[in-house]
Amino acid sequence: MNQSAGRREFLKYAAAVTAGTGLLTTTGQSQEERKKKGGRKKREQAAEAQAQSQGPGAKLLKACQFAMLPKGLNDAEKFALAKKCGFEGIELNGPMADLAAAKERGDLAKQAGVPIHSIVNGWGGPLSDPRPENVEKGIASMETSLRCAKAVGANAVLLVSAVVNEEVGYGEAWERSQKNVRKLLPLAKELQVIIAVENVWNKFLLSPLEFAKYVDEFDDPWLKAYIDVGNMIQFGYAQDWLRTVGKRIVKIHLKDFKRKTNSFTPNLLEGDVNWPQVRMALEEIGYQGYLTPEIGGGDEAYLTDVVQRIDKIIAMK
Repeated sequence: MNQSAGRREFLKYAAAVTAGTGLLTTTGQSQEERKKKGGRKKREQAAEAQAQSQGPGAKLLKACQFAMLPKGLNDAEKFALAKKCGFEGIELNGPMADLAAAKERGDLAKQAGVPIHSIVNGWGGPLSDPRPENVEKGIASMETSLRCAKAVGANAVLLVSAVVNEEVGYGEAWERSQKNVRKLLPLAKELQVIIAVENVWNKFLLSPLEFAKYVDEFDDPWLKAYIDVGNMIQFGYAQDWLRTVGKRIVKIHLKDFKRKTNSFTPNLLEGDVNWPQVRMALEEIGYQGYLTPEIGGGDEAYLTDVVQRIDKIIAMK
């Protein structure tokens, strides 16, 4: 994306985003374009199968991050507690380089009934950085995360793909990050693990229309969206993001934000996220999968309360 890209081009794209699906209409497509889309069907079906392999039972599943569980317990005890409190899955807060240990952790989670569904790759080595050594660090970290995800049985890795700052402009972040993310897509396809780009406070992808366009330009089923419903409340509305990004979404983070104090709240349902509208939007876009709170951890009573709050959100329809 050129730094001086016109507003007209973006508005033209935005007009093609319909009902939150963001799919461009087929009107006026050439036969070659339709054939190309047809050739992608098998890849899309494989990626979709991975996106929907979220575990048995409920359409919306409750997960917790591994770091939310008490530190004094071993892995088996942590997963047993998560299950007891009502969680149905686990998200790892970072990758494990030891793949044998990762597989063991994944097996323990499955045995406890709380399979590991995703991994957070983190902010290290942004793929928009102008320094090759930092980009190499970011790519290596993602490769480790993708392999770890395969080992533990997770179907997605969260990626912060770019950071806009004093030395990296918006257009540069867009162009450079897409170029480097594309280097990871063959491995994602090989391992059958989705790369999920999240909306975070990185001064990048500041509107749902931009987010949708960014994802669509990859034109690859192994690149999808991870939406945090609390991260845009400072300047937007979660339900709008959900409806606009729509079917591109593979994972959801839950947290709440208070505009008056300009801060995240310790608990869900205590801020300005419009939870009834969020729940309605999830229903409208047909989201199926995990809802993972990204908040502090605690003991059994605290974790049970978190589950109850998520249950209240799920019941809002």
